[in-house]
Amino acid sequence: MARSSPASTNASDETEITLGLLSVVEENSAVTQRSVAQELGIALGLANAYLKRCVKKGLIKVKQIPPNRYAYYLTPKGFSEKSRLTGEYLSSSLTFFRRARGQCEAIFQACAEKGWRRIALAGEGDLAEIATLCARDCGMELVGVVSSARGDGRFAGLPVAAKLDALGPVDAVLVTEMIAPQATVEVLSAEISPERILAPALLRLSKRGQPAAANPDPGETAMGEGQ
Repeated sequence: MARSSPASTNASDETEITLGLLSVVEENSAVTQRSVAQELGIALGLANAYLKRCVKKGLIKVKQIPPNRYAYYLTPKGFSEKSRLTGEYLSSSLTFFRRARGQCEAIFQACAEKGWRRIALAGEGDLAEIATLCARDCGMELVGVVSSARGDGRFAGLPVAAKLDALGPVDAVLVTEMIAPQATVEVLSAEISPERILAPALLRLSKRGQPAAANPDPGETAMGEGQ
């Protein structure tokens, strides 16, 4: 049942709705309030309220386009907030482990089919730990973890380096950074070809910077452009 008022939403719902709204706007600037409501499964009035709230916070910019329509765009602040909320939502989601494991396994299976065995992870944390478990089951060789924040030591038994080339030859990199995955992809793009940068769909990377080889979750549908 669609939620009908901001008062009926808890903190988790608010994060999910705001994140969903920012993702929808990023994918299609020509969305309408009605299409947003349908996409997120919320009441039209609630979609309107969240759109206004995001505009007021400076996350979304509105531009009038003829005839009597509006276009919505994410501001730089909106992109940053989307990244922050993605990490917050994933960390608190009860379905996180199931989704992360399924998507990592799908990516590793695709790597195996291409003959890619030496894989590096980019980012520490819960997603990286799940990826290490999946790698063992899928016969992948994890060579280490890229972490600009630390750049030394070990994580889950793997060496940690600030730069990818410090880990030696790799066939591909799996993005496991949850706080700033888009920025991680941009850094990696200078070190390895984009088709070898892989990312679980749950990270909600924008299409403009999403690796071509990223594997979507077969059980999820992408946010579309319904009117």
